[in-house]
Parts: sequence; structure tokens; C-alpha cells
Amino acid sequence: MLVKKYFTNNLLKIFLVSVIAPLLVFQNNIKTVSAQFTSQDEQINIYVYEKICPSIVAIDVDIDDGTSSGTGCIIDPRGIILTSSHVTDNGGNISVILHNGKKYKGKLIAITGENNDLSLIKINPDASLQSIKLGDSSKIKVGQKVLAIGNPFGFNETLTTGIVSRIDYERNKIQTDAAINPGCSGGPLINTNGEVIGISQSIYNPDNNKSNIGIGFAVPVNAAKKFIVRVKKDIDFHMAIESQAPVINSTNTN
Repeated sequence: MLVKKYFTNNLLKIFLVSVIAPLLVFQNNIKTVSAQFTSQDEQINIYVYEKICPSIVAIDVDIDDGTSSGTGCIIDPRGIILTSSHVTDNGGNISVILHNGKKYKGKLIAITGENNDLSLIKINPDASLQSIKLGDSSKIKVGQKVLAIGNPFGFNETLTTGIVSRIDYERNKIQTDAAINPGCSGGPLINTNGEVIGISQSIYNPDNNKSNIGIGFAVPVNAAKKFIVRVKKDIDFHMAIESQAPVINSTNTN
């Protein structure tokens, strides 16, 4: 009887070592890989956000019933800002707030048609600015990760993430599920290298309630680059003007 019990106990131990232990190790490895992946993904988000934010501005435009707000990207360290035309086309006074909180008067210097919905603003900063890098939207793929930075509802420099959900070749738009809300128009849609691949434009809003339902659209950055090339003479002209747009308020607004 003792021999049988001893034999049974040994079989149980062998079973635990040979079957259960490897399962526990496998489970721990899954957890480790998952944690490492999450950490890497988070590090990409942090890297891109910290790299891009100094090149993002908030834009306020005076309109008849208050203020219209949007986002912009610094594309020239001398103070040229790319944004959406529907942010600036109301014709009111334009205020531009930099990452450091300084506020400048902006001047509209170029605008596209309704389809591309792009415009350029000029400010005259008292120091060189950090410009953003424009990527190549012809290389984007459905499923790739994207990040959007904007100023939704006045919450400046808000980061959201998602993927390229669809490429609308007919309307020349990038569809994404990265959250785009009122105030984000004109902000950059960015790849994981920190390059702009699109300019946030609009959301699909069938109920007209301005809430995001996971379908947003951006103008491909290659359309923006063509626009910039077309209006280069206007940019050079405004750069040659010696009079500076005054600082409205240099206090930090962050």
C-alpha cells in the first residue's frame, strides 16, 4: 500500500512539472509580451506628442456671434501656419496662441477652394518657431496607426489616437477613427514617425449634434503641399513686408 501511494504521489508530481508548469510559464510570457507591447505603444504616443506639440497652435477668429476656434500647424519657423479654410474664412480678427502661451495677431494670406479646405496664416513672432514635418500621404495604408492633436472645445493640445480607417480616393480624403471634435479642424493627423499625413477637416455627423461617432476626415497632406507650392509667391511677399503683426498678449494661457 505504501509503495502504491508513493508511486501515485510521484506520478502526480511528474504531471505537475511536465504539464502544469509549462502552462504557467506560457501564461507569464503572454503577460510579459503584452506589457512590453503596451509600453512600446505608449512610448510612441509620448514621443510623437512631445515632438509635435511645440509646432501646434490654437486659432481664434472673431465672428458675429462670438468666436470660432480651430487648430493649426507651423510649417515655417518665420511664422507661417497651415490650417483649415473654414476656420479662417469668416473674415474676422484672427488670434494665434502658441505652445508657450504667447498670443499673436494673425493675417490670412492664402486660401483654397471648398474641397481641400486649407488656408495659410502669417504671424510675426519675436523668435524662430519650431516647424512641423510634412510627410507623404501617398504612402499611407488602411490600418496604420495615426495620432491627432487639436484643441477640441478649448482643451488645447489634446491627443487622440486611432487608425486610417479608409482612403476615399473619390473625394481625396483620409478617413480615421481618431477622435476629431469641434476645435480640432486644421490640426495635424500624424504618423508614428511624427510626420503630418493629413489635416483634420470634419466628422460624419448625420444627427447634426457635433458629437464624434468614430468617423472623421482629413485632407491628405500632399494636397496641402501642392497648395503651399502654388502660393509660394504670396508667402514670399508677406515675408518681405517689414511691419510686424503685434503681440496681443504674451502671458501664458496654458
